[in-house]
Amino acid sequence: MIYEFRTYTLHPRTQGEFMKRFGDALPKRLEFSPLAAFWYTEIGPLNQVIHVWPYKDADERNRIRTESVKAGIWPPKTLDFIADVRSEILEPLPFSPPPVPSEHGPYFEMRSYQLRVGGVPEMAANWEKHLPGRLALSPLIGVFTTEIGGPSQWVHIWAYKSLDQRMEVRRTMQEKGIWPPPPPTPSIRMESKIMLAAPFSPIR
Repeated sequence: MIYEFRTYTLHPRTQGEFMKRFGDALPKRLEFSPLAAFWYTEIGPLNQVIHVWPYKDADERNRIRTESVKAGIWPPKTLDFIADVRSEILEPLPFSPPPVPSEHGPYFEMRSYQLRVGGVPEMAANWEKHLPGRLALSPLIGVFTTEIGGPSQWVHIWAYKSLDQRMEVRRTMQEKGIWPPPPPTPSIRMESKIMLAAPFSPIR
C-alpha cells in the first residue's frame, strides 16, 4: 500500500467553509476509493488541513484520480481557499499498524523527521527494537517513510484523548527511559504539529 498525504495551507478564516465543502463532496468521491483520514491543525502551522488517501500502488492512484475528475465530482469547489498545496506519497514501515478507521483521538500528533541520507534502515531497526514499550502508553496511528516527496523523511502519528494525556505520556516515557530510542539517531531535523480530526474522518 501507498498513502498520499495532501497538505493544504488555507487562507485565514476559510477552514470552516473548506471543510464543509469537502465533506459535502466526499460521499461521491468515496465511490471511487476510501479516505483514510482528514485532520486540521490546532497547534503548529496554522490553517492547514491534511487528508490521507490509501492506494494499492501508483497506477491505482493515477487511475482513480483521473476517473473522479472526469466524472465531475472531484475536487470539491475549494480552490479559492487554498494558499499552498503539498502532496507526498508515503509507504508504511513493516511494523506500522494499518491506518484503519478508529476513535483513538480526538488529538493527533504528527511528527516529521528529516533523516540523513541512508538513515532509514538504521532508524527502522532502532524503532522496531524499542517500539513495544512505547505502544503501551498510547496508540500509534502509523509510521511512514517517503516514496515521493522530500527524501529520507520519517513521519509518525500518535493519538491522544487530550493534551493533558499527551503531556503525561511524554513525561512517563522520558522518566522511565522508554522513548525515544537511545542514540545515535539519524535524525537531523524535526517538526511536530497537533491536529484534530474532522467529523467525517474515518480516523478520529
